[in-house]
Amino acid sequence: MAELKVCKVCNISRQKCYGLAVTSLDQLKLKGGEALGFSPSASVSVVLEEDGTIVEDKAYFLCLPANTKFMLLHADEIWMHTHQIDGGTAQPCRESANVEIDGKDDVDGFESWRSLAEQLRHDLASIILMSEADLQSLIEVPCSDLAAALNFSQQKTQVLQDTLQRMLDRREEERQSKELLRLYLKAMEREGALDPQEESAELDETDGVQVEAAAGFNSTTLMVLKDKKYPETRLSNEELQMVVRQGVEVMMEVLGWDIERTSALVQACESELNKRLKRVQALQSISAQNQSTSQPQAERETRAKRSRKHTH
Repeated sequence: MAELKVCKVCNISRQKCYGLAVTSLDQLKLKGGEALGFSPSASVSVVLEEDGTIVEDKAYFLCLPANTKFMLLHADEIWMHTHQIDGGTAQPCRESANVEIDGKDDVDGFESWRSLAEQLRHDLASIILMSEADLQSLIEVPCSDLAAALNFSQQKTQVLQDTLQRMLDRREEERQSKELLRLYLKAMEREGALDPQEESAELDETDGVQVEAAAGFNSTTLMVLKDKKYPETRLSNEELQMVVRQGVEVMMEVLGWDIERTSALVQACESELNKRLKRVQALQSISAQNQSTSQPQAERETRAKRSRKHTH
């Protein structure tokens, strides 16, 4: 059975917004169209609500993280930014209270960690794609509550939380290693009396930073990008995709950085994103191989049981 992806859909005015759990892009169009009141015969296109990116590739849809918000458009409709609709007077969509997960309706106040737990229950490999804040929230959940949400034993859940903690520790170790290398190279530059302009380009220079939502980024993401060292290790898969998708020119305006520093950030985010996706693919490949090898074994055991029945 295909895995469910929890997501949200809205119409062009953003005044209607619903939570859905679907298995494919086609099902998103069908169920989303029904929820938004579209005619069954209407031609519907899907875009990302935040920036209007067209979503028509099924593989790309499956790579998007849980809780991605999509906008469904009729054939004659064009995505517009929020401030372009009614001069900015249109009300943002109210999150629907009816978030359907596994055929069950949930209510407002659905805790964020439960959404992450639902994502893990369908695909444990999605751990790799989570931000540090997501990982920390799952670690802080009482073991018994997380076990109930995942339908795991408490022992297995404790092992999972220990794994999440190790992932956080490993990301911190990566940052420390990069920082040591940076300090070493800086010391070598000073000894060699290299261009002093390169020395003054501090990675964490944030004088007069005013954090504001820009180009679809929330304030937390902007603070990580501007204030933290090696932010690519702290961001979620979705946030990394946003940086890469915006590109160097847009990110220069958002961050107020020069082209060299911004290019380095975008390249680092793209590299981190590719690394995580490769890890997910490797884990999924291993899982598929394990399933294929266990199937013949199960068939042999079934045949053996039938043979014993006939013998008796």
